[in-house]
Amino acid sequence: MTPTSVWLIRHPEPEAPAKGRCYGSLDWELSAAGLRQAHSIATRLAGEPMAAIYSSPRRRCRQAAGLLAAGRNCATETLEALRELDFGELEGRTYEEIEARHPTLYREWMERPTEVRFPGGESFGDMRARVLAEARRLRARHAGEAIALVTHGGVNRILLAEALGIAPANIFRLAQNYGAINLVRYFEEAPVVEMVNGSATGAPDIG
Repeated sequence: MTPTSVWLIRHPEPEAPAKGRCYGSLDWELSAAGLRQAHSIATRLAGEPMAAIYSSPRRRCRQAAGLLAAGRNCATETLEALRELDFGELEGRTYEEIEARHPTLYREWMERPTEVRFPGGESFGDMRARVLAEARRLRARHAGEAIALVTHGGVNRILLAEALGIAPANIFRLAQNYGAINLVRYFEEAPVVEMVNGSATGAPDIG
């Protein structure tokens, strides 16, 4: 049986203004260090065949996907369903601002992050539904092939948790550093997780 291989890549480090802010939907570019990480990811995966590369519409993902696609003869596509969680009215604010202005919401977010609906934005359940539906569609389209999804920490955690049978409330037990590389192989609908939070720079992988 030929598995369907899905590489899950978190975008590398974004530019400095994103630090300490809630920025799920904000369209930051990669920092200079992030661009170096993106080049390293492309180099590490250069020998891996890929039938297609899919990206979140955010520039920090599209930049990394473009470098990964360079020199490859494969389809590339930006998919809205692979975007990060929309934090609505909280987008662009620092965590200190959010705590001061919305203390009850902030406490609920910190205590039960997958149960909060953000004002003017999404809930985790909304995001999880769109991500899982899109992933199923892509696996059906590319059955028996290898693809890459260049996305966000939240998207990767959802797909890894689903593959590992981890409850949504526990997804933050899965580390996803900037530039994290993950690999899941699907034997029909039976997933085997081969790599979690791998580094393009040679740090040990888990999984």
